[in-house]
Amino acid sequence: MIKPQTPSNPVIFPSNASLGVMLREWRAARRLSQLDLALDADISARHLSYIETGKAQPSREVLMRLADALEMPLRERNGLLVAGGFAPIFRETSLGTPKLVGIKQAIEAILAQQEPYPAFVLDRRWNIVQANAAAARVNDCVTYGAPALHDNMMRQIFSPGPFRDAVANWHEIAGDLLRHLYQEVAMNPADRMAKALLDECLRYPDVPASWRFRDLAAGPSPMVTTMLRHPDGRVLQFFSTITSFATPYDVTLDELRIECCFPLDEDTAAICRGLRDGKA
Repeated sequence: MIKPQTPSNPVIFPSNASLGVMLREWRAARRLSQLDLALDADISARHLSYIETGKAQPSREVLMRLADALEMPLRERNGLLVAGGFAPIFRETSLGTPKLVGIKQAIEAILAQQEPYPAFVLDRRWNIVQANAAAARVNDCVTYGAPALHDNMMRQIFSPGPFRDAVANWHEIAGDLLRHLYQEVAMNPADRMAKALLDECLRYPDVPASWRFRDLAAGPSPMVTTMLRHPDGRVLQFFSTITSFATPYDVTLDELRIECCFPLDEDTAAICRGLRDGKA
């Protein structure tokens, strides 16, 4: 990778120039005018204009009101504070630390309770942070024991391999996941890693050309059935629910969600019970 060269005479921006850029990007993502955002944040439109052009230095309170109005995730709120010259206030704590032991136990209880059906803990970039034993059993069953190629849900679905081959309704599932990813990128303009993941998914084989452009009229489906081919010719059918943490004040918790898969029919339930009991 070629690193960009540093110009011999770099342009000097005001210290809070990046703050204005961030606010304009988030306003555009939320489709808000300066007046709309100013009203929502209870400040004057003139003051907001001065903040965006670097003519005014906002207080931390004003920045937090702007972040509330823009519905920014906690990681981006920290970034906004730093751009405004303040220290970040939302910590990012590993799930393995003693401070989050209660949260970790709650997550493990949900994963265990979901047995014998699959459940996953995902972060905001679709990385699989944790999964229950049922998820591994179902994967081994439909892929004939092949190990998972990725620990990222998007890559696992889009990358050619045994799991993608096992998804009977791949075009439906992949298309819906891609609409979620497009929405995530649109709603979080500062998340460059999500944009990179979107670009990567679009480069995988057999992705229809029409998917390379976001269809603004088609949002993610309210419920999609995942259909997985069983080696004996049957099809496992699951629908999913998503659990997130209410009003988190930690970046880690703000970005986690738990996906629980439920059988859509008794045949799928029976297969999952059989896998648990070593009979399927």
